[in-house]
Amino acid sequence: MSPHLLLTFASTAKIALPKIDYSSILPELVMLGAAIISMIVSSLTRKRDLTWPYTAIGVVASLVAGEWSLHLFEVVRSQGPKATIAGAISSDGFSTFLMVVISVSVLLSLLIAQGVVFRDAAKGPEYSALILISASGAMFMAAANDLIVVFLGLEILSIALYVLVGFRRSASESQEAAMKYFVLGGFSSAIFLYGIALTYGATGTSNISKIAQYLANNTLTSNGVLLAGMVLMLVGLGFKVAAVPFHFWTPDVYQGAPTSVTGYMAGVAKAGGFAALLRIFYVSFNTLSLDWRPVVITLAVLSTVVGAVLALSQRDVKRMLAYSSINHAGFILIGLATATAAGVSDSLYYLFAYSIMIIGTFGVISMVSAARGNFEGPILVSDLRGLAKRNPALGLALAIFMVAQAGAPFTTGFLAKFSVIAAAVQSREYLLAIAAMMTAVVAVYFYLRLAFAIYTDREEAESTTTPASGGGVMTEVETAKKTYTPPLVTLVGVGLAMAFTIVFGIYSSPLVTFAHQAVLMH
Repeated sequence: MSPHLLLTFASTAKIALPKIDYSSILPELVMLGAAIISMIVSSLTRKRDLTWPYTAIGVVASLVAGEWSLHLFEVVRSQGPKATIAGAISSDGFSTFLMVVISVSVLLSLLIAQGVVFRDAAKGPEYSALILISASGAMFMAAANDLIVVFLGLEILSIALYVLVGFRRSASESQEAAMKYFVLGGFSSAIFLYGIALTYGATGTSNISKIAQYLANNTLTSNGVLLAGMVLMLVGLGFKVAAVPFHFWTPDVYQGAPTSVTGYMAGVAKAGGFAALLRIFYVSFNTLSLDWRPVVITLAVLSTVVGAVLALSQRDVKRMLAYSSINHAGFILIGLATATAAGVSDSLYYLFAYSIMIIGTFGVISMVSAARGNFEGPILVSDLRGLAKRNPALGLALAIFMVAQAGAPFTTGFLAKFSVIAAAVQSREYLLAIAAMMTAVVAVYFYLRLAFAIYTDREEAESTTTPASGGGVMTEVETAKKTYTPPLVTLVGVGLAMAFTIVFGIYSSPLVTFAHQAVLMH
């Protein structure tokens, strides 16, 4: 082609850019903007060991993003859902609800990290910036109305989490966990992307709403390619939410990652993964529910059973909670397995309640670890003995989180489990409901095991003494008290998580109504 023709083509060719509705993606932009601001502030500051400015920036960003998400929720209620930015972003009750969940999770995670992660030589803006970047990826997954946007959000979320898991560069277990998560996460992303390609090949579009319209208006004579795409996407997202049999990475990564990162990952990564899972299968493949529901039901049963049973034999608290998170993933899958709007709403409520509980739980455990003088050492169940005596407030908080995850009345955990089981019964999935109830009973054992350990005195063999400067003895508890005192912001973060768990467990109507109004756009 001659240069003249190239110039002629370049002058006539026009790229049609979509109209950008910045208000619909403002929460994501706030998170990304705050991360950039943190890095800029760090480059202009001589004292790199400062941490509170970056925590403050992240907290303000999460508050702004959460407030704007609530505003978008009210706009959706009054004007109805809509697709923006060339149909790639959906602004509906579902996306705005999850943005609130993610914003609250970021707020609590940053407050808790200020007293634990930043005390362990993790100075600078990197931790806060990575938290904010990963949160923006989860938000994009929640608002995505196109499979390509889902994949981009997934990668933004995942890459930041890979770094966060290996954030303690001096700890070999943290580096090992990061490498495992990175390798397996890369495989799962590739599998998910291959599923997108097959789905596009079968339907001619990657837009989630258009896929649903195509399947509703056309009868496929041969749907093997489409079914293969569905399976591959389910596998890719099943890894992100730690559903059985894609759960093998979970115990090792949870154990090796910094404790505060583990809590954040358990809440936000699950929120992003389930956001994509619920939207893709309930919206795009709703007409093919007879094909994918049996698979999802199987995953739900396996996740609840395997998670509860394997948690029984764990002595390490973080590994126990890792298997517990697999059990919780099974309960959330129950809502999707019903393939009803009520079931999806119940899954959203469960996701909100679980995210706050697990972040608070790991927040307390990280402070217990720090009080022992080892910020990220292994925490055994026996190490929690006497916690209520050493620190009554932390002991009470951890006990409340344990009984809440067990599904005790007057906590958000009770209504979360009850609602998804009721949704299964209403859909006449009785075997699924029975399996969920039986595993909930099994899970009570290891949750109460931790709760009882908190209020059990330490055995004499476990008590250690060290010489004091005055010739007397100084107990381990006294040493811990002198070596570590949680800052106020960390205690506020745990207190907010505990208050949320109790208040909305007793007065549940606002949160339940919020979840049931979070309707997906079709």
